[in-house]
Amino acid sequence: MTEDTQGPVDWYGPDAATFGDRVAAARERAGMTQAQLARRLGVKLSTLRGWEDDLSEPRANKLSMMAGILNVSIMWLLTGEGDGLEGPDDVSEVPPEMGRLLASMRELRGDLKAASDRLARLEKQLRLQLREGGQ
Repeated sequence: MTEDTQGPVDWYGPDAATFGDRVAAARERAGMTQAQLARRLGVKLSTLRGWEDDLSEPRANKLSMMAGILNVSIMWLLTGEGDGLEGPDDVSEVPPEMGRLLASMRELRGDLKAASDRLARLEKQLRLQLREGGQ
């Protein structure tokens, strides 16, 4: 971890990375290609690509196998919390402008998550009101 003007950077936490980001990072840290990991998991390459691109998620048995192969916890793959990878080895070489862009991206991702959560609450309220009005 490193610090910027926003505070500590959790490179793989829920506000900074997706499930697919964490799978790709752990696979790369393990020195494996997508094809190699797919073969070890017994899935098609397109399936693994879908996971890394956040288009789909594995079933529990494949998730468990993946965590074991990549030497990270299931919880870390899902949420970024628990036993997993630290951030990049040498972040001191990241140019300041790139650091500012990364901080802005993290902030935007947090804003989007908050907006998504608010939208979900409003949708739930609407459904309740429709249900109550329909009875």
